[in-house]
Amino acid sequence: MNALLNAVSRTLLVSLLAGVSLSAVAQTRVEDPWVRATVAGQPSSGAFMRITADTDSTLLSVSSPVAKDVQIHEMSMTNDVMRMGPVDAVPLPAGETVALDPDGYHVMLMGLNGQIKEGDQVPLTLTVKNAEGETEVVNVTAPARAATAPMDMAHDHGMTH
Repeated sequence: MNALLNAVSRTLLVSLLAGVSLSAVAQTRVEDPWVRATVAGQPSSGAFMRITADTDSTLLSVSSPVAKDVQIHEMSMTNDVMRMGPVDAVPLPAGETVALDPDGYHVMLMGLNGQIKEGDQVPLTLTVKNAEGETEVVNVTAPARAATAPMDMAHDHGMTH
């Protein structure tokens, strides 16, 4: 009987530890991250990706060592007038993929430290907060694509903000 209790205790302990480690697994997935390559002297660029969170979450910020300032922006049309500007955060509804693309939310890399050339690997760090208030840091590497490369998410509005 004592051996059975020890086996049950070990199984319970392993199960509890597995549950704890499962909660530490990333809850946010980033797919197809990429950055628009620049020409020499260009001060800014855009970063794009698709983000899916397992639980209701919010993208709070993005950072990168390639730029002095990184902001999340939104492009919108109001009365046939295009508006672009920074937003405080991007909602990430549970299980829904949110596209960061030139026609909606996107990441602006401003005050670039140098030219981003096609093929460069640009590190990005996303900070996501879930509904329980837990913060997750997601590190991705985004390849730079040519400024003239076709986009698979939407058409380009240019980098003129």
